[in-house]
Amino acid sequence: MKKHNITLIPGDGIGPEITSAAVQCIEATGVDIQWDIQNAGLDVFKKTNDLLPQCVVYSIKKNRVALKGPLTTPVGSGIRSVNVALRMELDLYACIRPCKLLEGARSRYKDIDIVVVRENTEDLYAGIEFNYGTGEALKIAELISSLGIKKNISNSAISIKPISELATRRIVRFAFEYAVKNNRKKVTVVHKANIMKATDGLFLWVAREVAQQYQEKVEFEDRIVDNMCMQLVQKPELYDVLVLPNLYGDIISDLCAGLIGGLGMAPGANFGDNIVVFEAVHGSAPRYKGMNKVNPTAMLLSSVLMLQHIQEKKAAERLYNAVADVIKEGRYVTYDLKGKTDIASAVGTSEMADAIIERMRR
Repeated sequence: MKKHNITLIPGDGIGPEITSAAVQCIEATGVDIQWDIQNAGLDVFKKTNDLLPQCVVYSIKKNRVALKGPLTTPVGSGIRSVNVALRMELDLYACIRPCKLLEGARSRYKDIDIVVVRENTEDLYAGIEFNYGTGEALKIAELISSLGIKKNISNSAISIKPISELATRRIVRFAFEYAVKNNRKKVTVVHKANIMKATDGLFLWVAREVAQQYQEKVEFEDRIVDNMCMQLVQKPELYDVLVLPNLYGDIISDLCAGLIGGLGMAPGANFGDNIVVFEAVHGSAPRYKGMNKVNPTAMLLSSVLMLQHIQEKKAAERLYNAVADVIKEGRYVTYDLKGKTDIASAVGTSEMADAIIERMRR
């Protein structure tokens, strides 16, 4: 049996609880994994003043595969996201977020099976920002004025949205290659090129060019992002693989998670050329820290993606089927998977993991 070396980042908030549940379930599949446990995020920052210690980056580069718990990102001010920093440091340019509805999950829909492919390194997420009232922001405003652009932004905070031909070409090609390898039928590029003619216009132009190389294998279409939101709410069954710039990808993937029962059901993976980091889509939910309450499904399905990636496909299938069976049965599941009249019978994170392990043993 092959032994796999994998970096494990427990995360903060609810991260250690759902990561522990995932590790127990993965080990119950019988796959031989040597975990290299590394810590990053807010708890580490409080002790070392460093959100992302270099030892974490080194471990991931060495092992090339990591399973990461959620890490806290403060809203509006303070430190930047360690998740974004990790993607930038390792050039994890493609984020995959499969949204498949499992029987038993609480949803208004049926037969949802959409994969969101999000560009991870550019757009307004690139972190090129200038705070209100600073000399840098005033210099940018003066430069804009000197170019003859008649917009007064001297009293503004400023963010810059870079979209490159190179990054667009590789994310769209990644989406088409994913579609071909996974027998998907259609790729939809999502943009706002009717308004953002330079940046989203480039994204759409490159996408159309790449699509021509796959026209015999995969159908292609484009949608404006606001219309895409309406379409996904009204008729999500029409969509298959979506490829989007960074910010739209972040927003649309949460919308798609809502179609399948919420963020607790949505797995994710961040791909570079030689490195992959698997993680749940949701955040660290610090108010639930230590309560053994949250749904571990997103982390478990991210683990399924990880097992598939390391070619442990039978183990991945066993874990996926066990998760699906437990949710379908609805007996040993967390509160968010229960109906309002049945919520008192909900179990905790660890008990749901135990039920999944027991199901794999049958």
